[in-house]
Formats: sequence, structure tokens, C-alpha cells
Amino acid sequence: MKAVIQRAKNASVTVQHEKVGEIDHGLVVLLGVTHEDTLEDAKYLVNKIIHLRIFEDENNKMNHSLLDVNGSILSISQFTLYGDTKKGRRPSFTKAAKPDSALSYYNLFNQLIEEQGIHVETGKFGEMMDVQLTNSGPVTLIIDSKDK
Repeated sequence: MKAVIQRAKNASVTVQHEKVGEIDHGLVVLLGVTHEDTLEDAKYLVNKIIHLRIFEDENNKMNHSLLDVNGSILSISQFTLYGDTKKGRRPSFTKAAKPDSALSYYNLFNQLIEEQGIHVETGKFGEMMDVQLTNSGPVTLIIDSKDK
């Protein structure tokens, strides 16, 4: 699993002109799933994301986690994170998990976050989505469960 996380002052996702998810303060997580992912990959990412100290304290130092600031997550399925651009001009997405498997792991990821007491809003899996956010900092990180 691969995640791009962005610290956000606010964020929302729209599908066909309808807002389907929105947060005020927290993280936007773009989540990609590949064929080899397991429950352990999901657990690793969830643990890493919710405990990363990327929110500022009273001294403007990044010392607080999502849990510390009572933030929320806007979770967006993003198969293009496994796009391979090594050959040609059109990305290959053969490393991305098939939709059924990707949906299962995406739902599992969101469930594991909610089990930690964090509010999760989502987009709609497999749909064209417009994601808007105010990236605070900006702070953007990439986490790959295979790099643990």
C-alpha cells in the first residue's frame, strides 16, 4: 500500500457535482493498493499515519500527531499511485490491485482508522472525483508499506 498524505486546514471531495465527503482539520490520504498488499500493510500504514508528528505545537514545531490534534481524515482511493511511467508516454497500471481487491483493502484501511477513534470521510471508490483542500504548510508526505 502506498499513501500520499497532506496536512489540511479543510478538504472536500465531490462526485458528479455532489459533495460526498468533507473535513475541517486533519489529513487528506490518497491511498493506492497493489496486488501483494496484506492486512499487515494496512495496519502499518494506519499506525504510521495516525502517529506521525506533523502538526505544530505551541512553538511551531511539528510535535503533534493526528490523534493529538483531534483531526479527521479524508480518504480517497487512488490507483494511479501505482502508475508505472518507465516506458512510453502512457502510464501502465498493472501494479495496481484489481478493483475488487482494492476496494476491500480501501474499506479495511478506513475501518482500521475509525477503530482508532478518528473520524473518516471518503470519496466514492471507482468514481471520477474532484478533491479540494487547503494544504497547511504545505506538508505532503509519501508512505509506502513496503519500505517498513
